[in-house]
Amino acid sequence: MAIQRRTLIRAAAGVAAAATVAPVLAQARTKVKVGYLHTPAVDGHIWLGQQSGGFAKQGLELELVQFTTGLELFQAMIGGSLDVLATGAVLSNFPARGQGKVFLLNNIEYATAQLWVRGDAGIASLADLKGKQIATTTGTTAHVFLDRALRSAQLDPARDVRIVNQRMAEAVTSFISGAVPAVALWSPFDSTVRQKATGARKLIDASAFFPQAAIMGGWAARNDYYEKNKATLRKLVAAWVPVNDHIVNNPDAAAEALQKTQYKEVPLAEFKEQFKASKYYSSPDWRVKYADGTATRWLQQVTDFFVQNANIANAVKAEQYFDPSIFNEVVKA
Repeated sequence: MAIQRRTLIRAAAGVAAAATVAPVLAQARTKVKVGYLHTPAVDGHIWLGQQSGGFAKQGLELELVQFTTGLELFQAMIGGSLDVLATGAVLSNFPARGQGKVFLLNNIEYATAQLWVRGDAGIASLADLKGKQIATTTGTTAHVFLDRALRSAQLDPARDVRIVNQRMAEAVTSFISGAVPAVALWSPFDSTVRQKATGARKLIDASAFFPQAAIMGGWAARNDYYEKNKATLRKLVAAWVPVNDHIVNNPDAAAEALQKTQYKEVPLAEFKEQFKASKYYSSPDWRVKYADGTATRWLQQVTDFFVQNANIANAVKAEQYFDPSIFNEVVKA
């Protein structure tokens, strides 16, 4: 009985100690509300970081909230629902309005934006789109790419075609049903088109306009959060760095891990191709592109599109809304 009593006392003491330690550990974690889009180019770093425990190792607990478009992401962040977000081309939109600070870049959406046409539409070239309807989500990566593609064929996006603005899932559905002959989309929606739109073909993708129309994807923080939580943003970057290096050095392994957990509906071989549609750079390479102004110029190119198409008055320049210092403090030369 004495042995049992001592065992119970030690067990009770252990439970008490655990109860004391648990709150301490919980308090040590910094919660960050993160908005994201469910596309490989945007959430790849996030999910791989979650799987590897990289964010947890930095003392961060990410509260992840999925959105459909970057427009909705920024609106939520501006309203105070999010601390930071990860997105594509819209990264160059709202910060140019003074709403959000860009502090980290993920990749170039090198070939993620694509223009697909129906096999029965009689469209063999970009020029054949004149007078046609094209479904897409305006103000997004797909729209930026579509504008560039049309202009390359001397087509006026406002006069020579009719752009039908829909959420991407609805735009793809319209295309598959035959309601529109063309759709400008982003991966992984091309997988749905391949599976359901018999005879459809990819006319062109964003890689045709690199680097003149490079579309950046990355992270932005709410203005007040950026000012008050730079130590947390440094931890976020520190967790991102090994994930990014893993993607650069082991793209197939990274794609396999993502497909297995987050993109099961996309066949693995197809997903690996989608994953490679983004252009990734090592942390040292990004540091060079931050320092020599390349990254800033790429951001500004897309900002120029939004200034023209969204009539942004007194737009903030990329060199003002993009702050490379947080990354540079983490990744030393």
